[in-house]
Amino acid sequence: MTALDDLPLTPTTTTVRAACPHDCPDTCAMLVTVEDGRATNVTGDPDHPITRGGLCVKVNNYPDKTYSPDRVLHPLRRTGPKGTGRFEEITWDEALQTIASRFREKIAEHGPETVMPVSYLGNQGILNGLSVGDAFFHRLGATITERTYCDSGACTAYAATIGATAGVDPESLVHSRYIIIWASNTISTNLHLWPIIAEAQKRGAKVVCIDPVKHKTARRADWYIPIRPGTDNALALAMMHVIISEGLHDEAYVRDHTVGFDELVERVAQYTPEWASEETGIPVEDIRTLAREYATTDPSLIRIGVAIERHAGGGQTVRSIACLPALVGAWRHVGGGLLQLPLWAHPVNWPAFIHPEMATPGTRVVNQFLLGQALTGELALDPPISALMVYNSNPMVVAPEQEKIAAGLAREDLFTVVSDHFLTDTARYADIVLPATTALEQHDIMFSWGHFYVTLNNPAVPPEGEAVSNTELFRRLAAAMGFDDEYFSLTDEQLLEQAYDWSAPAMEGITLASLRETGWARLNLPGPDEYAPHVEGGFPTPSGKTEFRSAALEAAGNFVVPLFRQLCDEFQPGTPVDPLPHYIAPRERSEVHPLNLLSPKSHAYINSSAGDQAMQKRVQGEQTVTIHPDDAAARGIDEGNYVAVTNDRGRFVALAHLSTDVAPGVVVCPMGSWAKNAKEGTTVAAVNPFVFADLGNAPTFSDTRVEVTPV
Repeated sequence: MTALDDLPLTPTTTTVRAACPHDCPDTCAMLVTVEDGRATNVTGDPDHPITRGGLCVKVNNYPDKTYSPDRVLHPLRRTGPKGTGRFEEITWDEALQTIASRFREKIAEHGPETVMPVSYLGNQGILNGLSVGDAFFHRLGATITERTYCDSGACTAYAATIGATAGVDPESLVHSRYIIIWASNTISTNLHLWPIIAEAQKRGAKVVCIDPVKHKTARRADWYIPIRPGTDNALALAMMHVIISEGLHDEAYVRDHTVGFDELVERVAQYTPEWASEETGIPVEDIRTLAREYATTDPSLIRIGVAIERHAGGGQTVRSIACLPALVGAWRHVGGGLLQLPLWAHPVNWPAFIHPEMATPGTRVVNQFLLGQALTGELALDPPISALMVYNSNPMVVAPEQEKIAAGLAREDLFTVVSDHFLTDTARYADIVLPATTALEQHDIMFSWGHFYVTLNNPAVPPEGEAVSNTELFRRLAAAMGFDDEYFSLTDEQLLEQAYDWSAPAMEGITLASLRETGWARLNLPGPDEYAPHVEGGFPTPSGKTEFRSAALEAAGNFVVPLFRQLCDEFQPGTPVDPLPHYIAPRERSEVHPLNLLSPKSHAYINSSAGDQAMQKRVQGEQTVTIHPDDAAARGIDEGNYVAVTNDRGRFVALAHLSTDVAPGVVVCPMGSWAKNAKEGTTVAAVNPFVFADLGNAPTFSDTRVEVTPV
C-alpha cells in the first residue's frame, strides 16, 4: 500500500488573462497558462475579435523570455570598460543610493538639465509604457526628451487635416470594396488585421498595395504597385488631379464637409499623372486607373503604415492622403475613409501620468534622434549631458548615428543607468543596470493604436529574481531622491484607476471590475457594422470639416503633436508651413551613394525587442541586405556574400540576398538586429540619417542613400 505522502502531487493549473505589451497595433489579448506558479504557455484569446486565438512569432513563446537564462534579475554595477558588458551584482539599496548620489553630484555641478531620460515604447502599457518616468524627470528638472520615432509626422498631418479622429474601425474593413494598403507590410507588422482584409477580399474587395518592396502583404494583394521611395505624395497629388479634372469627386460632400477646395483645385493642377510618373516610376495609365477605381468604388478605404512618414515630405504625404476620402465622399460609408491610428478613440488620462505641471517652464527639449550628437558634444548643449537614464528603449539599435551613440556612451564622465530585461547593446555601456519585470509579472492596462479594445494585463506569476515594474522603479527612485509628491506613492491599483477617463462616453459600461472578469472590452462605440463617424462631417478640426487648407498648419506651423514631447496640454508651435498639400522631393541624392536604403520593421522582432532571443533570431536570421540582381551583378555581388553598406555616417556588414522583390536602385535591411550579434558590431542604424522630415520632427530613414560593396 502506498503512503499518502508518496503520491505524486496534482499540479495546480490556472489561466490568467493578460495583454501583449509590445508596440504593435494588434495589442493582443493573451491567455497565460500557469502550472504550480510557473507560466508554461501563452495563447491568443479565441474570443477576442481581433486576436482570434492567434499570436505572432514575436510573442508566441513569451514564457521563454520571462524565464530566459540571460535575463537581468538583480541590480548590476559595471566592473569593466564601458561596452564590454562586465558587471557584478549589488543590492537594490546600493543601486538606488548610487543613482541618487550621482544624480545629485551631476546636478550640483551642471544643473538639473544635465540629466537626460531616454525612453519610448519598449512597453506599451499605460502604467509602465510611454509616460512612466515623465513625472519623475519633470520633478527632477531634467532635459525633456522629444520622442518622435513613430507617427509624429503622420499624426501632425492627420490632425491638421481631419483632426484627432479615430477614423475607420478596423473591423469595418470587411465592408470595404476597395482597399489601398499604403506603406504597410500588414502581415508582418499588423498580422491580426490581415484576416479582416482577407475576408473583405473574399467578399469581392480589390486590395491594392503601394510599396517600394514586394513583401508578404504585397504578394497577397490583387494589385501591387511598386513606387520609388519617398515619392508617395507625388502619387497622392496626381490622384487628386485625376479625380478633380475628371469630375469624379463627391461635389455634395466637398461642398458641405470640406474647406479650401477651390485652392486645392488650383494647387493640384500642376501635379499631373505624367509628372507623377516621372517622380514615382509608376506608369501614367496605372496612376489614372488607381485614381478612377478608388473614386468610383464604394466603400473605398486607405490604410497607411508607419513608413509613410519616413522621408523628407512624409508629413505632406499624409496631408494629401488624408484629403482623398473627403474628396470622393468615402466617409459616407461604413468601411470607407482612412485608417491611421484608432488610438484617438481611447480616452487615456495621459496628464495623470505625465504631470506636465511638474516641469520647470523653459526646460530645454532634445529630440532622441539627436542622442548621438548630444552625447558627443556635437550638439553643443549647455549644460552638457552628464547623466543618462534609459528605460523602455534600446537607442543603440533604434536611434540613428549608431557610432556616435556608442562613442558617447563610452564616455567615462557620463553616468548611465539602464533598466531592461536583458543586457542590451545600450545596457552594456551602463554604470548601473536595473532588472525590469516582463508583462507576465506586472499589472497594466493597454490602449491600442490598432483597434477599439481596452485590455487589462493581470500579473500571471511573481517577478523573477529582484525584477520590478517600471512603476515600482520610479517609486523607489522618487523616494531615493526625497520626492514626497503624492503621485510617487500611488500604488499600481491606484494608477489603474487613473489610467482612463472612466466617465467618458467611450468608457460607458467598462470598469476595472468588469475588465477583471472579461480581460478586455470594446469601447462604447457603434459596432463595426454601423461605425461611420463622418457621414455628416463632424471632424474634430477648427472648422468641423476636412481641411484641404489647414488652419492648424497656418496658425501653428510645424507643430509637434502632444505626447511626442511629453507635454500634453497643448500643441507645440513651430515653423509656419504652406497650409495646402504640396510636394517635397526625397532629400538625399548622391552619385557616391547611389542606392536608396530602406530599413522596415522585421518580421520576427518588434523594433529591437526579441532581437537577442533564440527562437526569434532563428526565424529572422542573420542581418541581411536585399538587393536587385542587376545592382548586385554590377558590383560583383552573389547570393550569400557578405557586403558592406556604407555612407558618410557609417557602415555595417550584412549577408546579401538577391531578389526582384526590390526595384533596381533600392536595397532593404530590416531593422531590429542587435549590434553585438552583427558583423563588425554595427547595424542599419549606423547609416540612417538624423535629419527630420517636414512635419512633426519625424525621421527620414527612407531617404537614406548608400553604396553596397563586397567584403
